[in-house]
Amino acid sequence: MLIGHKKQWSMLKKLAENKNFSHAYLFAGPEKLGKRTLALEWASLLFNNAKNIANHPDFMLLEPVEKEIKISQIRGLIQKMSLKSSSSLKVAIIDNAHAMNQESQTALLKTLEEPQGDSILILISDKAHYLFSTILSRVQTIRFNPVSDQEISEYLSAKDFSPKEVKSFSCVCSGRPGIVMDFIADKKAMETFSKKLEELRNLSKSMLYSRFQYVKDLSEEPSETQKTLDVWLNYFRGIMLSRFSLAEKEEIFKNYSVGKIKNIINLIQNTKLLLFQTNVNSRLALERLVMEI
Repeated sequence: MLIGHKKQWSMLKKLAENKNFSHAYLFAGPEKLGKRTLALEWASLLFNNAKNIANHPDFMLLEPVEKEIKISQIRGLIQKMSLKSSSSLKVAIIDNAHAMNQESQTALLKTLEEPQGDSILILISDKAHYLFSTILSRVQTIRFNPVSDQEISEYLSAKDFSPKEVKSFSCVCSGRPGIVMDFIADKKAMETFSKKLEELRNLSKSMLYSRFQYVKDLSEEPSETQKTLDVWLNYFRGIMLSRFSLAEKEEIFKNYSVGKIKNIINLIQNTKLLLFQTNVNSRLALERLVMEI
């Protein structure tokens, strides 16, 4: 079941029914909004509601390998797209398309300039500005925005969550359905969120030495770093979007100005980008961040 994005889904369904496609689309918008889920649902629909889209012979999914999408992956995709299809249509999804390096984008551009047969290419990105302007000009962009708290609450209520749980989930999700699904899929996800949030509270009251020690331990576990930054980002976004309704219960962050919250959000986003798309020293990047919290 999809949460939100009814307008986008209605449009995509109509395109499938009328078989009036563009050769390439860009699903653009912040992460955890359900762009990938909607892309997979649409691909399934295009193949007559294929139950296991991942195994369909005319479907391809590309994702970053070691932080980037390499030219060999794009070449492989182009080669597969050129083969004769078994269903008169081929569909390819490039998730995190902004992770394509320059060579990859150049190779993809040639395909966009000379599309092959009945094929549909779907790029998914929360950082579309990293794509070549020439690529952006050759795709039809479908934009995604955070969904309303009401839609998330209605979805959770239908899943038999208690009113207290619904309120808690809605607050931390900040209009991002992907976070809701993460919590539902992983029973420990909310526990992890609470734990990371407590660490954040303690960190904000700590002396500089303690902050650097925390960073030292955290930087040695990349997977934990990812989880931690995601929690922090969602929490501060929640504060911003709810106009500090969360912060009223947090004496620590109660007096943070809008400017400071914005600065922290930007720093977390930039730190995530540096850590997971470059070879920057993770410890130094995290130290700069925790000094601002």
